[in-house]
Amino acid sequence: MLYMIYSTDVENSLEHRKAARPAHLERLQALDEQGRLFTAGPLPAIDSTDPGEAGFTGSLVIAEFDSLEAAREWAAADPYVSGGVYDNSVVKPFKKVFPS
Repeated sequence: MLYMIYSTDVENSLEHRKAARPAHLERLQALDEQGRLFTAGPLPAIDSTDPGEAGFTGSLVIAEFDSLEAAREWAAADPYVSGGVYDNSVVKPFKKVFPS
């Protein structure tokens, strides 16, 4: 089943993001290689695809996991959590409707 992981950043997270990004992307790459990643990306702090020093306010990941608990465990182990980027993460089941 698909689950969405919506995470919000601490204030001024950009430097922490930069430091933890390689390990964060490595985990997402593994999900993608396993065919389990639906989509993932950061939430720019301003209305721009490249927010520069404004940074980001959070991230969204939608991926396939065996259970809600497995998705929560995966989210809790994210390098952005241990790296001080994320303040909070919400994990919920996700039902894809469109595009069909």
